[in-house]
Amino acid sequence: MLANLLEFEFLRNTFLTGIIIGIIAPLLGAFIVVRRLSLIADALSHVTLAGIAFGLLMEKKTGILWITPFYSGLGFSVIGAILIERLRRVYTAFQELAIPIILSGGVGLSVIFISIANGFNTDLYNYLFGSVSAVSRNDLFSIIVIAIIVCAVIFLFYKELFLLSFDEEHAEVTGIHAKRIHFIFILLTALVIAASIRIVGVLLVSALMTLPVAASIRIAKGFKQTIIYAIIFGEVAVILGLISGYYLEIPPGGTIVVLLIFLLIATIIGKKITQSLLNRKHQSHGEVLK
Repeated sequence: MLANLLEFEFLRNTFLTGIIIGIIAPLLGAFIVVRRLSLIADALSHVTLAGIAFGLLMEKKTGILWITPFYSGLGFSVIGAILIERLRRVYTAFQELAIPIILSGGVGLSVIFISIANGFNTDLYNYLFGSVSAVSRNDLFSIIVIAIIVCAVIFLFYKELFLLSFDEEHAEVTGIHAKRIHFIFILLTALVIAASIRIVGVLLVSALMTLPVAASIRIAKGFKQTIIYAIIFGEVAVILGLISGYYLEIPPGGTIVVLLIFLLIATIIGKKITQSLLNRKHQSHGEVLK
């Protein structure tokens, strides 16, 4: 495989993209999970599917090559993020309604675009479940730009994002522009989801943002440690998923998610075993003192 990796550009693009996605998806996912906004990833992924279907439709009907599924999906994802934020302001007492509204709209548009085009077969299948051969050089460059933007924003606004994640009322009292920061955060989420779809697929992209964090929470002792463990778990799952997808000739998205679930189960079992051993140690120590 190493020889093929050096020989074929599409494999290099895929693995470089996988490494980048393995960093930025769990990185942003840590804030998403802590803020209890995990369903936003699902909503935006379905909106992105509508954008991808629209791009494939334009390619099929008009032959316009510059409206690529990747960029149309990215555009729809950003628009979906903006609409979610607008709806959260409309339904101030029921802000969670914004997510199912946008999710339903994304599914509806996807069905319409796919029906008009009489299906897309292989192309749509790759976008739904990921592919080891779907990443072009232009896509890689776009994903690198997205990764730089995400890392730069989190570095610059880490304190604000941290305060908003754990105590939004206190953050607003201290003078943080909560609405502005939240809007930027939602846009970042849209960009990361659109970037991740090439590798993981539309239906599974939210798992890459939440499952590594769910596993790391079980063993981490602080928020920064949670981020570090989540990135490690994400990278392990993505790299092994891409390798297995290449050899088994299956979409890597499913393998990545299954590996993440195994990692999650392992951390849960490991935490219980560790806790049980500590309890026994304390009990034995107490008996000695008696």
